[in-house]
Amino acid sequence: MKIFKGALAVLVLLIGYLLLWPVDVDPVAWTPTPPPPPTQGDQLRSVQRIGTALDGPEGIAFDANGLLYAGTADGRLLRIDASKGECQVLDSTGGRPLGLAVADDGGLFIADARRGLLKLDAAGNLSVLASSAEGVDFGFTDDVDVSRDGLVYFTDASSKFHYGEQLDDVIEHGRHGRLLRFDPTKNETEVLLQQLPFANGVALGPDQQSLVVVEMSEYRLTRYWIAGEKAGQREVFADNLPGFADNLSFNGRDRYWVAIYGPRDATLDSLLPNAFARKIIARLPGFLRPKPKHEAHVMGFDLDGKLVADWVYSDADAYAPITSVEERDGWLYLGSLEAQSLGRIRLEDALSGQSKAPEPAMAIDC
Repeated sequence: MKIFKGALAVLVLLIGYLLLWPVDVDPVAWTPTPPPPPTQGDQLRSVQRIGTALDGPEGIAFDANGLLYAGTADGRLLRIDASKGECQVLDSTGGRPLGLAVADDGGLFIADARRGLLKLDAAGNLSVLASSAEGVDFGFTDDVDVSRDGLVYFTDASSKFHYGEQLDDVIEHGRHGRLLRFDPTKNETEVLLQQLPFANGVALGPDQQSLVVVEMSEYRLTRYWIAGEKAGQREVFADNLPGFADNLSFNGRDRYWVAIYGPRDATLDSLLPNAFARKIIARLPGFLRPKPKHEAHVMGFDLDGKLVADWVYSDADAYAPITSVEERDGWLYLGSLEAQSLGRIRLEDALSGQSKAPEPAMAIDC
């Protein structure tokens, strides 16, 4: 009897906790479109690993000489010569670099989740360019791209939640993200779009008149016009994606590449219209919360937002999750928030649709 009473008391406390414990998450109801059928295939099986112990290499970018740049979980900024297997640590941001873009002057723009928009100049001097806009601090600076005229476009995924709290932002669906533009000549930051559902990757288009920005929590890519007759307008570029889009890039010719962190979760989708149920989910300890499936996934879109490539690989040895992607010299280079290496795959291998074993890992010393 005592055991029964004790168990009942624990149950009452548990129910009370799940129903009443205060959390800084205020869910907003939203009903998603039913997802498309799951992508099938193993096109990303042959991803070659680059390096070891890189600790979450993310935000891939290339300079004019073909050198690769990436940021790691401990704040390091790496420059890698993949042709020689060489690696150099340029500096540390002291935060978490998520997006990188190479400037024409040889500097490196950095979207640092914890510190804001930074720049490492060609002489090796690191500076903070912006950490707030219109009186609102950045909470989660995510990705960055730079135009030919030197303007810097970047995202703040969430002004409320910070790096490591991204699931809270997804659960809340409060649309705290922003698209911003920094003008180095004026040292001014302008808000272009706000109330975005976790604004993630951003990439300028071929004519520099528009860009594409990821609205991760609503499974959508949005085109925003920055010049021309449509300046200031937005339109859907691609909608109802099968997963959580992360960073994206433009290959300079005809294709936007999108890294998919993981597939949509049926349980989470079913709870999105129910704000009360998601409040309960927010109170669960981390090990009980929904987690994405281990899956490598990259999507490619043409200039009009038409899907032209949809590549996956879901086995245990998959290079996953993929959180950044960049095309260079016939290869697709991959970054990951959680992996210990970079990855790359020959485009011709993925396009062939034939499953191949990966090439031996490339050793680099950082």
